[in-house]
Amino acid sequence: MSSSSSSAMLPHRYIPSRSAAVPTDTHAAPAPFYGTPHKFDPSFQGPVRRRSCTDVLCCLIFIIVILTYVALGIVAWLHGDPKKVLYPTDSYGQFCGQTGTSNEQKPILFYFNILKCTSPAILIDLQCPTTQMCVSRCPDRFATYTDMQLQHKLSRSYWDYYRQFCKPGFNDPNKPVSQVLRDEDCPSMIVPSRPILQRCLPEFITLNGTVMVANRTRFKDALETAHSVTELQHATKGITGLVDTKDLSMKIVEDYAKSWAWILVGLLLSLVVSLIFILLLRLTAGLLLWTTIITILLLLTYGMLFCWVQLNQLRDMPGSDVSIVEVGLQSDLQVYLQLSQTWIILFVSLAASEASILLMLIFLRKRVRVAIALLREASRAMAHIPSTLFFPVVTFLLVTICISYWAVTAVYLASSGEPVYKVMSPDISCPHANSTCDPETFNRTDVSSSPSCLGSQCLFAFYGGETSYHRHLFLFQVSNLLIFLWLLNFSLALEQCTLAGAFASYYWARRKPRDIPPCPLFSSFSRAVRFHTGSLAFGALIISVVQLVRILLEYLEQKLRGMNNSVSRFIIICLKCCFWCLERFIRYLNRNAYIMVAIYGKNLCTSAREAFFLLMRNMVRVAVLDRVTDFLLFLGKVLIAGGVGMVAFLFLTKRIPVLQEEVPDLNYYWVPLLTVIIGSYLVAHGFFSVYAMCVDTLFLCFCDDLERNDGSSQKPFLMSLELHRILGKPSLLR
Repeated sequence: MSSSSSSAMLPHRYIPSRSAAVPTDTHAAPAPFYGTPHKFDPSFQGPVRRRSCTDVLCCLIFIIVILTYVALGIVAWLHGDPKKVLYPTDSYGQFCGQTGTSNEQKPILFYFNILKCTSPAILIDLQCPTTQMCVSRCPDRFATYTDMQLQHKLSRSYWDYYRQFCKPGFNDPNKPVSQVLRDEDCPSMIVPSRPILQRCLPEFITLNGTVMVANRTRFKDALETAHSVTELQHATKGITGLVDTKDLSMKIVEDYAKSWAWILVGLLLSLVVSLIFILLLRLTAGLLLWTTIITILLLLTYGMLFCWVQLNQLRDMPGSDVSIVEVGLQSDLQVYLQLSQTWIILFVSLAASEASILLMLIFLRKRVRVAIALLREASRAMAHIPSTLFFPVVTFLLVTICISYWAVTAVYLASSGEPVYKVMSPDISCPHANSTCDPETFNRTDVSSSPSCLGSQCLFAFYGGETSYHRHLFLFQVSNLLIFLWLLNFSLALEQCTLAGAFASYYWARRKPRDIPPCPLFSSFSRAVRFHTGSLAFGALIISVVQLVRILLEYLEQKLRGMNNSVSRFIIICLKCCFWCLERFIRYLNRNAYIMVAIYGKNLCTSAREAFFLLMRNMVRVAVLDRVTDFLLFLGKVLIAGGVGMVAFLFLTKRIPVLQEEVPDLNYYWVPLLTVIIGSYLVAHGFFSVYAMCVDTLFLCFCDDLERNDGSSQKPFLMSLELHRILGKPSLLR
C-alpha cells in the first residue's frame, strides 16, 4: 500500500503511543537569540477568531493616502489633456490632426529647417528653434525657395506645391528671399521626407554603402549654402532608427488582430492543463513531480542534440560566423537562426540548465522527497478548500485597476499645463534667447528689433506653467509611482494573508474536514480586511519604498551612462545590488509575517519577529523547503508553458494537418507564439502561487505544532503521519 493511501486511513489527528520516539530536536531548548516557542494552549484551534485591529495608525494613513491619490487623479484629469501626448504640436500650440480644428486634415508636423534640430530629444520635446507647421503630407522632392521663384514664372504649379509647406495665409511668391527667410514665412528648402512618429523626417536610402537622399549626397538651400546628407543624419539621429521599429509595431498589431482568437485558445488550454496538473498532483504528487523532472531533462537533452546538429550544418556555410552584435536588432528571427553563435548560446544555456538540475537531484535527493511530501499535503488542503485556486482572479482584478489608474494618472500629469512660448533666435548671442514671451505682443516688443536678436520668433516650446502645481509635477509623478507600488504590494499582501488564513484553518482543524470552518476563504478575507488592513499596508509600504529607491537608482544609472565617471557608476551598481538583496529579504520576511498575522492576529512587527525566530529555530527544515519546493513548482510551470508553447508552434507553422487551413496568415508567427508561452507561464504561475502559499503556511504551522505539542494524548500533534515521519526526522533533512 502506498504512503498516500495508508495516510488516508489514519485518524484525523496524529496521536503516537507513549513509547513512540519523539524527534529529539523538538524538545531541545532554543537559543535565547531565536526567541521563545509558543506554549501549549489547549483552547487553540487554529486562526484566532477574537482579535482586534492592528497597526491602526498605518491603516489611517493608508486610507488618507488613497483619498489623496483619488484627489491627485481628479486634479490631473482637470489640468491634463492626453491629446498633447497623442498629437504633435506646431509652433502656435495647435494640435496636428485634431478633429474639429483647422489642422484636422494636417496630421503631420513639418520643420522649416530641420538642420537646427541637432538632437533627437529636441524633436520629441518640440523645442526645436525653427518654425513647425502642420501639413497634410511630407515633401517628396528637393526644392529651394529660390528655385521655386524662378520656376513660378513659368508655371504657378510650382508655387502651389511649395506653398503647402509655408505659413497659413502666406501667398506672395515674389517676396524677396532674404525677407521670407527672416520672417520664416516659408522654409529655405524642402527635402524628400516621410512621416515618422507623425513628423516629416528625411527619407534616407543606402546605395552601394553610401547614404543618400533622393540619390543626392550634397544639396544647397535658398542662400546657396552647401549641405551634406551627413548633416541631415546628425539632425535626425536617433529618430530615423525608429522607422523599422514603427513598421515592426504595425505588423505586430496586425498579427495580434489576426490571431487574438487563437491566443485565447492557447491561454484557455494552459488553464485546463494547469487544473489537470493540480488534480494529478493531488492524486499522485510523487509520480507526477518525478515524471516532470525526467521529462524536462529529456527535453533539455533533445534540445542540446538539436543545437549540435544545427551547428554542424552551419559550420561550412558562408556568413554563419557573423556575431549577433554585428547583425543588430532584426524582426525576422530566421536571420539569427543562420548564425552559429545563436546555436552556441542555446547549447551552453541548455547544458548549464541540465547540469544544474542533475546536481540538485544528486545532492538534494532526500530533500526532494521531503518537498514532495509537503506538496502532497498541500494538495489535500487545496482539495478541501478548492475556492483558493480562483482567488488569484481577485488579485488580478485589483492589480489591473491599480495599473490602469496609475497609467491614466501619469498620462494626465505628463500632459498638464498651458502652452509656454519662448524666444527662438538663430543667433546664439541673443540675450533674450529661451526667455518666455507672448506671441500676440512679441512683434511690438524690443526683442524682435534688437540687433543681436534679428530673426527671433516667439514659438511654442512645451506645456508647463509657473503655478505651484506645475512646478511640482515631477514630485507628483514620483508620488504617483510610490502610491501605485504601495497599492500593488497591498493587493499581493491581501492575497497572501487571505490564503494563509484559509490554509491555517485546514491545518489546525483537529478532525479534518469536519472541523474546518465553513467558507474559510471568505472568513479569512473578511478578517484580513477588517482587522489587518494596517498591518498589510505597513508591510506593503516598506517594500514599496525599497522598490522606489531601486527605480530611482536605475534612473540615475541611465543618466550617468553617458558620463565617464566610473566611480559613480560603481557606487550605483553596488547600491542596486544591496537594495535588490534587501527587497528579496523583506519580501520573504513579509510573506511569513502575513502568515503569522493571519493565524494569531498580531501586528506586523510582532508577527515578523515571531516568524523570523520560528524559522531560525528550524533552520535545517527551512533550508529543505526554501528553494527545493519552489524549484519543483517552477519545473511544473515550465513544463506547462513549454508544452502549450510546443502545441502553438506546431499549429502556427502548419505542422498539424487537421488545422492547417485554420492558421492565419501572419507577418511574424513568433508574435502570438511568445504571447501564448508567456501567458501560459503566467496562468500556471497564478495557480502555483496558491500552492506555494499553501506550502509555506503548512510549514510554519508544522513548526509551530512541534513546539506547542509533544505528541502525547494530552498534547497531540495535528500534523499528518506522513509529515511527522518525514519532516520530524533530522536525518532526512541533512
